[in-house]
Amino acid sequence: MLYVIVKAALSGVIIALVSEAARRSPGLGALIASLPLVSILGMIWLWRDTGEPDRLAAHAEATFWLVLPSLPMFLLAPWLLRRGLDFWLALGAGCLLTVILYLLMLQLGPRVGLKL
Repeated sequence: MLYVIVKAALSGVIIALVSEAARRSPGLGALIASLPLVSILGMIWLWRDTGEPDRLAAHAEATFWLVLPSLPMFLLAPWLLRRGLDFWLALGAGCLLTVILYLLMLQLGPRVGLKL
């Protein structure tokens, strides 16, 4: 149980760090948020829990391919915000776009040989 609490606390610290840094400097917050800290922590936890190189390799590769569909959200949301759309609607539209692109990736990826 302590292990789960440590994982959750460390993840929470990262989120708090990003939000505090972004409040002071949007660029710095974006830099920290763009670091693959969650992915790296996930790989560390997975390695500690399983010690299986093949599982970790599959996880890392799938993470790469599944990051790609999330990237357009970071272009759509600011574009909508700059055009006066409410924050929640812009965020929702970005999330909806991401879900649609994830579904497409999950459908098309295996057809071209990706193991997701």
